[in-house]
Amino acid sequence: MARNVSVSSGPLKYVHVVSVGAHLLRADEPVDVGGGDIGPNPEELLMASLGVCASITAQMYADRKQWNLQSVHIDVTHGRVLAADDAASGTKIEMIDQFEMQISLAGDLSEDQRNRLFEIANRCPIHRMLTSGVKIQSRLSAEAAQAGKSSEVSQKTLVGGIE
Repeated sequence: MARNVSVSSGPLKYVHVVSVGAHLLRADEPVDVGGGDIGPNPEELLMASLGVCASITAQMYADRKQWNLQSVHIDVTHGRVLAADDAASGTKIEMIDQFEMQISLAGDLSEDQRNRLFEIANRCPIHRMLTSGVKIQSRLSAEAAQAGKSSEVSQKTLVGGIE
């Protein structure tokens, strides 16, 4: 079961501390957009999540099958690409996000085993989450109200974007 993640800003511009159980990570923005490049940016953290999940999923499958998978290396890139467009149907042109994974599997594996591990890596939980249509619910915490103010903070819910 996934642990809750907590994210808090700090005294440095754009630097955030990410807490997951007993683990602490730092996130930031690159210097060219005003950050200090002290940690990966949010997009890079998402790419890392996809790569790590695919790698671990392949390793777990190989372990269960007792296959000789020695290591997995995954390079993940992200870009915006044109969505499939069909002018005849009147579909409008739009951009969508695209992740690319280059997966390398090291070990004494047959071609069938390599192909199966590739398929399994592409079915990892993060891959499925990103391709399933995600629903995000955000609520403004009452703790965000400034101390000493008697007015209540409204409870707004945002689903998948801006209200």
